[in-house]
Amino acid sequence: MRHKQAPKREIEGDLIYKNKQIAKFINYLMVDGKKTVAQNVLYAAFDLIKKKEMDPIAIFERALESVGPKQEVKAKRVGGANYQIPVEVRPERRASLAMRWIADAARARSNKDYKVFEEKLAAELLDASAEQGEAIKKRDAVLRMAQANRAFSHFKW
Repeated sequence: MRHKQAPKREIEGDLIYKNKQIAKFINYLMVDGKKTVAQNVLYAAFDLIKKKEMDPIAIFERALESVGPKQEVKAKRVGGANYQIPVEVRPERRASLAMRWIADAARARSNKDYKVFEEKLAAELLDASAEQGEAIKKRDAVLRMAQANRAFSHFKW
């Protein structure tokens, strides 16, 4: 790296729960800089989870924990060939990947089954906390790729 690394910025907690992970997830949900829309969507999804008599914070944290991958592959060039090398995932990256995958899976859900995005998001959070859904399939695919390339793990990153 040619320049010094930019300092890590601390973000404040969200408005209602004062939770930093929820604030970060709101930023992942945000489209075109419309943060209040993203906040309203997430809080509406949490209300839907509350209506099922479950704790939305516990569901959210369990979903992030279960979706976050333990290993992933990184490409490394060795002697003219590219190898996919399995590496451990740092905790910050694990959380950010989990948030991204949950948001993408919620967006990709079919419009036939749900009326609004809040319902899609609530369903995906509930599925992810129960080890189901598209985000879990994405995690499993990444882990399978890492397992398949264990033979190249001696090329340390």
